[in-house]
Amino acid sequence: MLQLILATAMCIFGCTLLTVGLFIPPAGTIDPTVLVAFGEVLTFAGSLFGIDYHYRESKVKSRRSKAEYETD
Repeated sequence: MLQLILATAMCIFGCTLLTVGLFIPPAGTIDPTVLVAFGEVLTFAGSLFGIDYHYRESKVKSRRSKAEYETD
């Protein structure tokens, strides 16, 4: 469950940074390309976490249904 929460948070935060980096002029010394690159990395990592979580859970569900089928 923690992995799903982290994946969602990373994707949301990454998309937020992408928006900030593209549409808001920088007020400090952080270049917009750095924000965009970091946002892309967070979005990509979050999506990988989410994909891994999805397939891990589907494997567990498959094992459960197989065990239930064998006991019947």
